[in-house]
Amino acid sequence: MAIVDVVVIPVGTEGPSVSKYIAEIQTKLKEYKKAGKIDYQLTPMNTLIEGDLKDLLEVVQVIHELPFNKGLDRVCTNIRIDDRRDKSRKMDEKLDSVQQHLDKSGDPNENI
Repeated sequence: MAIVDVVVIPVGTEGPSVSKYIAEIQTKLKEYKKAGKIDYQLTPMNTLIEGDLKDLLEVVQVIHELPFNKGLDRVCTNIRIDDRRDKSRKMDEKLDSVQQHLDKSGDPNENI
């Protein structure tokens, strides 16, 4: 199972907000999730998508195309792929692993 960190940047929009484009991307991701191909998580700065690498690359291409379908002439998409093959780890399991280390070492903010 792989995880993709993806940022789709529509260029040439009518203003600085791109939330309507991101909403459309999230709707498309929901379709892929319902089909059982991926899981995803929206963050304030990106979207994380997990699944089989082949499916993830297909999804990235589809969501990259969405702003073009709305009439834009330029889209920049950044992706980062975490593909671990020695064991299958989901996004939540990776966070749980970090939390276990934090629990062992105490509050990381107590020395701030």
